[in-house]
Amino acid sequence: MRKMLSSCLHSIASCCCKKWKPSEDEERSEKDGTVIKNLSASEEREPKYPSRPLPDPPAPVKPGGEVYVALYDYSARTEQDLSFNAGDHLEVVDKSPGEWWVARALTGVSASQQGYIPANYVAPVESLDAEPWYFSDTKRLDAEKMLLAKWNQSGAFLIRNSEGRKGELSLSVLDQGTVKHYKIPKLDNGHYYISKLKSFPTLKELVEYYSRQAEGLCVRLTEPCKKGQIMAPETYGLSYNTVDIWEIDRKSIQLSKKLGTGQFGEVYQGLWNGTTSVAVKTLKPGTMDTSDFLREAQLMKKLRHPKLIQLYAVCTTEEPIYIITELMKNGSLLDYLQKDKGTSLRISDQIEMSAQVASGMAYLESQNYIHRDLAARNVLVGENNICKVADFGLARVFMKENEYEDEDCVYEPKEGTKFPVKWTAPEAINGNRYTIKSDVWSFGILLYEIMTFGQMPYPGMSNIQAVQWLSKGHRMACPPKCPKVLHDIMLKCWKENESDRPTFETLQWQLEDFFDLDTTAYDDSSQY
Repeated sequence: MRKMLSSCLHSIASCCCKKWKPSEDEERSEKDGTVIKNLSASEEREPKYPSRPLPDPPAPVKPGGEVYVALYDYSARTEQDLSFNAGDHLEVVDKSPGEWWVARALTGVSASQQGYIPANYVAPVESLDAEPWYFSDTKRLDAEKMLLAKWNQSGAFLIRNSEGRKGELSLSVLDQGTVKHYKIPKLDNGHYYISKLKSFPTLKELVEYYSRQAEGLCVRLTEPCKKGQIMAPETYGLSYNTVDIWEIDRKSIQLSKKLGTGQFGEVYQGLWNGTTSVAVKTLKPGTMDTSDFLREAQLMKKLRHPKLIQLYAVCTTEEPIYIITELMKNGSLLDYLQKDKGTSLRISDQIEMSAQVASGMAYLESQNYIHRDLAARNVLVGENNICKVADFGLARVFMKENEYEDEDCVYEPKEGTKFPVKWTAPEAINGNRYTIKSDVWSFGILLYEIMTFGQMPYPGMSNIQAVQWLSKGHRMACPPKCPKVLHDIMLKCWKENESDRPTFETLQWQLEDFFDLDTTAYDDSSQY
């Protein structure tokens, strides 16, 4: 089957990419009004904690048993885990542990062995998710970045869900250094098609057909875009037995390289259980009340989103308190921007990073959760400019007498606290009133940081001067080389009246639409 797929998907048509305006009756897609045309008939061209006992060994596999295929490589983190590689088949024995299942390997390095596996690393063997070319909710820009990676050759492709039209699919294909996108609509009978002259009962048949000939696509489909380990999702917790019991033994954490110092303490790269790389935030002694922190951490641990840093575990039985999270190798967004200084980041990268932060904040918004300290210093960066929001909730339990590390904070005698004035909304400064709308104000400042590569907001002004300047109705001007549309978004975030500020959901799609409005990457050479 894999060989068939490899030889299957190559070309679909000499596609010319040009900017054009769709007429009002033309169908729109990908959320924003960008049109992805289909091919026409005339122009066809894609602290120590207890271990859970394993259940008794399962009976031999029976025909029709629940067999799954591994989507990613996984290396065992505990003695009870099961190692496997992408493509291995596993029989799921017990799903009761929730996000970690008990499975027996049918093929691969652990064949016939049994252990725990992360449930989000596998898919039913006959499902669409099991197909190597199906990338589910991958966004258009992410698809382009993955296909343009050096290990992919012309003809590499993937199929993803349409961003703007629920239930529809898009085909993204690499053609000599350029990525082309095609809609894959359905006929009334449920068949899929790219050109209406040829339809297919299943996506697999469509892929196999265009792997044999281009038949109108820009290039014949060759092989699925390589996912690689970098695409593997975060597991839910460090292991099956830290999901509920997440106060772990401090001795299981080895600290290595120091990554930085922030307002809450120092951050290190560490190793859990000798197997798993993690980030470890060590809180300064006396900076937080342990009971308050644990109450907040219980909420933080339930917040799961691809654009939020996942809280794995804590060590609170002695000081300093450890907070163990997923590791983002490039550190804070602020440091990343300042180191880069624009030498490699493009405007599209900056807007994409902004959209990722908006996505994470939109999720917090949907959960009625407030960050309270949103800034570039509290966003972390991983491979391929992946950004995730960090330190959400910590500001709530940060003790009043503690001081921020940087000088960009002001003392407020009425409350006896220090906070980052230049990122804080007026209603929070003047009335200590924090809402998701005050986070929106902070997001506008974060956009300014991103577009100026980490420049200090309100350049040349002290904190008090900035507060007084804002109270007169002034707002920061558009940064150099910043699109006016993006500055307009900043200004909306800085509306004096909280209710006039946009939601994070709106901010997310507005930022994502920056890419969809550019029609140059779509094949528009043919009509219905």
